Amino acid sequence: MFRTKSVEQSILDTEEPEHALKKSLSALDLTVFGVGVIIGTGIFVLTGKVAKETAGPATAIAFVVAGVVCALAALCYAEFASTVPVAGSAYTFSYASLGELVAWIIGWDLVLEFALGTAVVAVGWSGYVRSLMDNVNWTMPEVLSGPDAAEGFGFDLLAFILVLILTVILVVGMKLSARVTAVVVAIKLGVVLIVIIAGLFFIKADNYKPFIPPAEQQATGSGWDAPMVQLIFGYEPTNFGIMGIFTAASIVFFAFIGFDVVATAAEETKLPQRDMPRGILGSLIICTVLYVAVSIVVTGMQHYSELSVSAPLADAFKAVGHPVYAGVISFGAAVGLTTVCMILLLGQTRVFFAMSRDGLLPRFFSRTHPRFKTPYRPTILLGVVIAIIAGFTSIDELATLVNIGTLFAFVVVALGVLVLRRTRPDLPRAFRTPWVPLLPIASVAASVWLMLNLPAETWARFAGWMALGVLVYFLYGRSHSRLGREGR
Repeated sequence: MFRTKSVEQSILDTEEPEHALKKSLSALDLTVFGVGVIIGTGIFVLTGKVAKETAGPATAIAFVVAGVVCALAALCYAEFASTVPVAGSAYTFSYASLGELVAWIIGWDLVLEFALGTAVVAVGWSGYVRSLMDNVNWTMPEVLSGPDAAEGFGFDLLAFILVLILTVILVVGMKLSARVTAVVVAIKLGVVLIVIIAGLFFIKADNYKPFIPPAEQQATGSGWDAPMVQLIFGYEPTNFGIMGIFTAASIVFFAFIGFDVVATAAEETKLPQRDMPRGILGSLIICTVLYVAVSIVVTGMQHYSELSVSAPLADAFKAVGHPVYAGVISFGAAVGLTTVCMILLLGQTRVFFAMSRDGLLPRFFSRTHPRFKTPYRPTILLGVVIAIIAGFTSIDELATLVNIGTLFAFVVVALGVLVLRRTRPDLPRAFRTPWVPLLPIASVAASVWLMLNLPAETWARFAGWMALGVLVYFLYGRSHSRLGREGR
């Protein structure tokens, strides 16, 4: 259960012709992927919700706190991705450092994170598109607008179609995916910059008072609804105040999810030792700066207590008499969410592919397309499954599961850096995480703290998924593992 797969063997497996991925990505491609997946629902929706309900104008500080937590994890990811340039991200890193069972658990966790993340974003995209359609008097039938919009049976046709189209793009090739992403990211960044630059002219200093509103006790309820930190330590998180900033950070953390997906493309990068750290850290820095700027502008345009929860950026411009900007923002959000969806699906298929190549999932899924050199079998399978999930998904129920899955991956990667530094000090490392062991320990502590701020119900669902994963490992993965068979 705790056998490790050497870094050398992991790299050697990538050279098998039938299981090899095409190397076509540069540092710029990786940065674009990172920005493309990080800037999405978070910046267009969470900014207003968190400012109004949890942190006020200090939402900007909450974004910095969440960005620091991600930066700690990103430095650990950068070392692994440059040292072990193999598809699979945290799964592959864990296999090389913590052993097969831990690798399986983190792989199973990533399958959940990326699948649900793709479905949630597809549903959010569908909502923006339906809103734009309403502006020109085109209305989708309720029964085809998803379970949140329909009474009784509802299927989200737009979300379903989006995932299927993105599946086809990913099958055709990574370079095409990178080109599509580059175009869409350019549009999305243009919209974000419009918000920042145009919004500067409508800022009123009085809207920042108080910058950190007085603390208010949260109506957290009890039992399943209460945060784990409350059930374990009796600490009750607050809205607003200094501690409200940390509560807000655990919520806006969702806005940063995705930079770790860049690591799943390590095997398809031309110079991974140099370009992976640049792509991971570069995209995170760019997005943190943009998040902070947008939150400062939107809370300056409209008092935090008056902000809209569903479409804060667009509605803030409507409030100051500029509805044209609101239409541009809605268009940018709809276009931008397509790349988030595509890159999460990309990450999902690469993890599945890596687990299949190691024998922990059926080897049938580890063959690449003879022409496109993409893992087309898992891409098609997962694309169809996720499209169906997106069609029947209610967005609120799944977002917190994505958060806890990502934070768990951060914890495992940080621990993996510590273990591999001790077990393989001789290993060439193109990028080294600074201040080891202090930085990885800080990364673990920060991630665990944010996990503890999530509801007990989320922990229970996550534990159930993990238990199912362990069962699947013992029924199939352990006996079919290539590493185990070769060692007999």
